[in-house]
Amino acid sequence: MGYENVNFPKETSFLVTGAAGFIGSNLVEALINKGYKVRGLDNFSTGRKENVEEFINEDNYEFIEGDIRDFKTCQTACEGIDYVLHQAALGSVPRSMKEPLIYEDNNIKGTANLMEASRMAGVKRFVYASSSSVYGDSPTLPKVEGDEGNVLSPYALTKKVNEQYGKLYTKVYGLECIGLRYFNVFGRRQDPDSQYAAVIPKFVKSLRAGEQVEIYGDGEQSRDFTYIENVIEANLKSCIAPQEAYGKAYNVAFGERFTVNQMYKLMCELLEIELAPKYLEPRAGDIKHSLASTLNAESFIGYEPDWNFKKGFVEALNWYKENI
Repeated sequence: MGYENVNFPKETSFLVTGAAGFIGSNLVEALINKGYKVRGLDNFSTGRKENVEEFINEDNYEFIEGDIRDFKTCQTACEGIDYVLHQAALGSVPRSMKEPLIYEDNNIKGTANLMEASRMAGVKRFVYASSSSVYGDSPTLPKVEGDEGNVLSPYALTKKVNEQYGKLYTKVYGLECIGLRYFNVFGRRQDPDSQYAAVIPKFVKSLRAGEQVEIYGDGEQSRDFTYIENVIEANLKSCIAPQEAYGKAYNVAFGERFTVNQMYKLMCELLEIELAPKYLEPRAGDIKHSLASTLNAESFIGYEPDWNFKKGFVEALNWYKENI
């Protein structure tokens, strides 16, 4: 269970893109703590400098400020690297609905740049972040790989294209690619201040400031909230997964769902705050319900998540209370 027993030779080197972001900085931390060489890459478009500064004095950490849309930067970042954990991307379905072209540029071109740079540099394995949004309008629950609907946003489309690139680069170029379809990841270092911040840190900050929380729709939309430790496990286990796993994408979640109303109620109880939310019109592009089957991730990459929602939620809220 977990990733404690996932080990590599001491001199193994990792490139983490999006290293100043929420998921990227947690991967950097886990890899440094395990004693491996880590190179981070970020352009700070959405990442936070404090997430880099926290590790910058570590002997086995190197950081490059650069943009994945620049191929030469990608080549430099991939030199001498064994494993790439590609997290850099523009997130947010609502923002992608407003600014589709920058998602094409960042998420599709940037990922293709990194795959090509990885191929040229002889990288052993390319593990990349996909998203549950690729399931689109499919009504099936739980979500199972291979049963996708029509995507509902430019963001989701970019992730779908990333998966096709991963399949192509595996088959045509021999670059071992594995995609991870994240389901509503939450945890430490998640930014509450962005205009498009994830709901959990955004709600916490509002509640602690005595401000009314805004919920889009009726709050009965459900999500498979996934604690960050499970995501770290999936990334590291993907680096040692057998050949049968290559060229595919896998659900990364816990396999349980809660409505936004249920999550908000639990948050209020744990924070000991009583404040009714304000309900707004639903957002365009949002999926109504999300629940993952993790059977393929278990079978192909050995994924065995330790952290259910409530266990992770308590840890996350404790971190938020001290840091936001």
